[in-house]
Amino acid sequence: MSGAAGCQGGGERGPRWRRPWRLLALGLLSASSVLAAAPGAGAMSKEEKRRLGSQVLEMFDHAYSNYMEHAYPADELMPLTCRGRVRGQEPSRGDVDDALGKFSLTLIDTLDTLVVLNKTKEFEEAVKKVIKDVNLDNDIVVSVFETNIRVLGGLLGGHSVAIMLKEKGEHMQWYNGELLHMAKELGYKLLPAFNTTSGLPYPRVNLKFGVRHPEARTGTETDTCTACAGTLILEFAALSRFTGTSIFEEYARKALDFIWEKRQRSSNLVGVTINIHTGDWVRKDSGVGAGIDSYYEYLLKAYVLLGDDSFLERFNTHYDAIMRYISQPPLLLDVHIHKPMLNARTWMDSLLAFFPGLQVLKGDIRPAIETHEMLYQVIKKHNFLPEAFTTDFRVHWAQHPLRPEFAESTYFLYKATGDPYYLEVGKTLIENLNKYARVPCGFAAMKDVRTGSHEDRMDSFFLAEMFKYLYLLFADKEDMIFDIEDYIFTTEAHLLPLWLSTTNQTISKKNTTTEYTELDDSNFDWTCPNTQILFPNDPMFAQSIREPLKNVVDKSCPRGISRAEESLGSGPKPPLRARDFMASNPEHLEILKKMGVSLIHLKDGRVQLVQHAVQAASSLDAEDGLRFMQEMIELSSQQQKEQQLPPRAVQIVSHPFFGRVVLTAGPAQFGMDLSKHKSGTRGFVVTIKPYNGCSEITNPEAVKEKIALMQRGQCMFAEKARNIQKAGAIGGIVIDDNEGSSSDTAPLFQMAGDGKNTDDITIPMLFLFNKEGNIILDAIREYEAVEVLLSDKAKDRDLEMENMDQKLSENDSHKQNSEEASSASQDVVAVSEEPEGESSDVTDPDSLSPAHAESDSVSISDQDSYTPGTDEASTPEPACMQGDNQPQEQKMETESNSKVNWDNKVQPMESILADWNEDIEAFEMMEKDEL
Repeated sequence: MSGAAGCQGGGERGPRWRRPWRLLALGLLSASSVLAAAPGAGAMSKEEKRRLGSQVLEMFDHAYSNYMEHAYPADELMPLTCRGRVRGQEPSRGDVDDALGKFSLTLIDTLDTLVVLNKTKEFEEAVKKVIKDVNLDNDIVVSVFETNIRVLGGLLGGHSVAIMLKEKGEHMQWYNGELLHMAKELGYKLLPAFNTTSGLPYPRVNLKFGVRHPEARTGTETDTCTACAGTLILEFAALSRFTGTSIFEEYARKALDFIWEKRQRSSNLVGVTINIHTGDWVRKDSGVGAGIDSYYEYLLKAYVLLGDDSFLERFNTHYDAIMRYISQPPLLLDVHIHKPMLNARTWMDSLLAFFPGLQVLKGDIRPAIETHEMLYQVIKKHNFLPEAFTTDFRVHWAQHPLRPEFAESTYFLYKATGDPYYLEVGKTLIENLNKYARVPCGFAAMKDVRTGSHEDRMDSFFLAEMFKYLYLLFADKEDMIFDIEDYIFTTEAHLLPLWLSTTNQTISKKNTTTEYTELDDSNFDWTCPNTQILFPNDPMFAQSIREPLKNVVDKSCPRGISRAEESLGSGPKPPLRARDFMASNPEHLEILKKMGVSLIHLKDGRVQLVQHAVQAASSLDAEDGLRFMQEMIELSSQQQKEQQLPPRAVQIVSHPFFGRVVLTAGPAQFGMDLSKHKSGTRGFVVTIKPYNGCSEITNPEAVKEKIALMQRGQCMFAEKARNIQKAGAIGGIVIDDNEGSSSDTAPLFQMAGDGKNTDDITIPMLFLFNKEGNIILDAIREYEAVEVLLSDKAKDRDLEMENMDQKLSENDSHKQNSEEASSASQDVVAVSEEPEGESSDVTDPDSLSPAHAESDSVSISDQDSYTPGTDEASTPEPACMQGDNQPQEQKMETESNSKVNWDNKVQPMESILADWNEDIEAFEMMEKDEL
C-alpha cells in the first residue's frame, strides 16, 4: 500500500482543481522549516540524516544485489537458501503465489526505486534486462490485482522515470518507449478478466489463454475482494493516457462505478468480498485493512491524477462513514455494513498501517497521528508489526513479511508535520530490519515476531516500497535528481506523473455520484489543506496528540465509549457482552432470554446455553444473541490456545552465523521451562550414539556439557531426555526422522511426557523438523564446531564477534550455503512417542492433531450445547474486548469452574453450520424486513 508522492499538480499545465494540492506541498515545506527549527524539538542533525540515508542505500544494495546474483530472472529471492523462487518448483503457498508469473517480478517492481535512490546506471541496466529477458506470454494463472499493481505499475513507473531522465539529456537517450509497449501488451492480457456482466474483473487470469479458454484453468471464481476490483484506476488510466487507448481507463472506471452503486446505502460502507456476477456482498464486514484498503486510496488518488470531482465526492462520503463507525481512536475496527454500530472482529490487520498516510493526504492529521502512534507502540513491543493483533495488542497472526505500510505513513506524517520524532521512528525501522531481518543473502520475512524466526521469503514490495519511503524520509531536496512532488504514488509506490491529467482525455468526465447534482464545495475544506493552518506556530502539536498514547500497549487498553454506547446515552443499556456474562446474575439471565438464548442446568453441575434466533424478542435482540454466542466461542477458543506452550527458538550463534539464523522449535512439556530462563541454554552441539537416544549413550565424553542432537523415533521423548541428561548433556534437540518435513508446511507440536513423573528431567528439550534439523547437521559437516542457543525467542546477534570475524576473513569467499533458516511455527500440538512394535495406550508419535491458531473451529462435546461456568465466563487478561463476530458454532460447553475444558470429540464445522441454516435464514429475513 502506498500513498501519493505529493499533493500538487505539474506546474502551469495543471487545471483549477490542483490548486489545493499545490498549497499542501508549499505548506509541508513551511511546516518542516518551522518545526525542525523549534527549540527543544530534538531536531536530527544533517549529519545523522545523511548517515541514515546512506545506510538505507547500503541496505537496498544488499537486497537488490543478492536478488540479481542469486535469483534473477526468477520472480523473487529466497534469502535463506540463496536461490530464486520459481513458481511450480517450490511447494505451493496458495494465493500468495498468484503474484508470481515468471516475469522477473522483483526486477520490474524495483525499476523506479533505482531512480529514486539515484542509481541511474543500475536503472539503465535493469531496463535493458527487462526488455531483453522478460516474457509476458506465459501459460500461468496470476492475480489480476497483484499483476496490475506490481507488474503493470512497475512498467509504467519505469517508463515515467525513463522519459524524465531522457528529457534531462544525461541518461536513457536510447530509450524509445519499450517499457510502455510491454505495459500495453500486459494491459491487453488483463482485459479478458473483465468479461463479466457487472464489469468487476475475475480475480485471476491466464496470461496466455485469458479466462474462458479451455486451457485457462481459471474463470470459475464467483467472488473477488473490493480492493482487488477497486485498485485498477491509476494504472489503467495512466496506460490509457500514455498510449491514447481509452479502453483500459473505461474498464477500470466501470468497476469503480459498480462498487460505488453496490455500497450499503444507509452506512455508506462496502464489504470485503463481492460477487462479481450479481454484486451481492459475500463478506459483509467492513474496515480499512486487508480486502478493502486500496479501494479507498484509489478514489482519492484518482481525483488527484485525473481531476474527476466524482472520485473526491465518493471518497469523502466513504471517509465520513469510516470516521463515524470504523475509527475508534486510536483503533480502526471492522464493523458490519448493515449494523455499523457492531464491531465485526476484535483484531486488526497490519495492512491498515497505510491509513494514517492516506489521512495525511486527506488533511485529517489528528487521527493519523493517533493511529500511527498506536502502531508504533505495537512495533516497539514486537520489533515488527504482526500481521494481525488484538485490541489489547496481543499477537493474533505472528507473521511479518516486511510490509512497508507503516514506513509509508511515517514518511507522510513527517512531510506533513516536520516533526523530527518521525525521523527517529524511521531510524528504529532501519535498526530493526538490520538487527532481526538481515541475512547473508538479503532480508528474510519474519515467520513469528515472538520468536524472531525467519521465513525463506523476500517479497518484491520490500524493494519497491520500503527502501523508497525510508530513503525519502531522510533525503533532502538536493539529494534527489528530480522533483518527487511532480508524481503520485500508486499503491505499490510506483511513480505516475501528474501531467497525465491533461493528456489524452478520451473519457468524458461525467458525475456518476448519484447523490450529488452539483459539487458541494465543503468537501474540499479538509482535502490537502495548507499545513500552516493546521500547525500555526505550534511545533508541539503532534507531540501533544502522541503523549497520551505512549503507554497504550503496555499499561492500558484504549477502549473508550463505544459508538453504540455513545449513541445510547442515558437510554437503554448496551448489549450484554460475553466477557461480562455471569450465569448467577438474574439480570443477565433475563437479557439472555430476550436474545433467544436459554440456559439449562445439567446434573453434573454445568450449565448449557442454546440460542434460537426465532425465539428472540426482536430482530435486533436476535442479532445480539448471535453475536453473544460467537463471542463466547471466541473466548473459549482463545483460552484453549493460551493453554498451549508457545514455540521456542534454536539460534545458531557461532561463526559464521552469529545469531542471524533462527530455527523455530517445538517445546517439550517436561524439562527446563525456557520462558523462565531468559538467558536460555547455550552450548556446542554434538550427535549422540546411538543416534536415536533410546539406550545408554556410548559417547558420553563427547556429550558432556554439550547440547545433544538425536533422531526422533523408537522410544519416548522423555526416555531420550533422561539418557542424554545422564551422559552430562546440558540440553537436547530431537530431529524429525520424516524426510523433508518442515515447519513451512506442517504444524509444530509439543513433545509430551511418558505418562510418568518427569520432574527428574531438568535440561531443556526442543524439537526440530527434518528441514530445520538438517541446517544444523549441514553446519556441523562444514564448520565442525557449531554453537547454538536454546531459548524462548531469538536473542540479539553477537555484533562484536561478527565484526571481528569479518575483519579476520575479509577475503573469505564462503557463500554460507548452510545459512538456511526455518519458517516460524504456525501451530503447536502435543504428541508422545511410542516404542516400535508395542501396543499401548500412549499416543501415536506420528499422530498430529493441529490446533490452528487461526481456525474458527472448536472441539465440543455436543453440537447443541455450550456451558459457561456457573459463576462467570472466564476471559483472558488483560483483555479489553473479546470475541470475533465471524460465524461459528452457536452452542458450546464448559466446566462449572471459570476454566473452559473440552472433550476430545470434534464436531465438523460443516455439520454445525448446517444446523444453523434455519436460524440464519430467519434472522436474514428479519434483517431484510427491517432494511
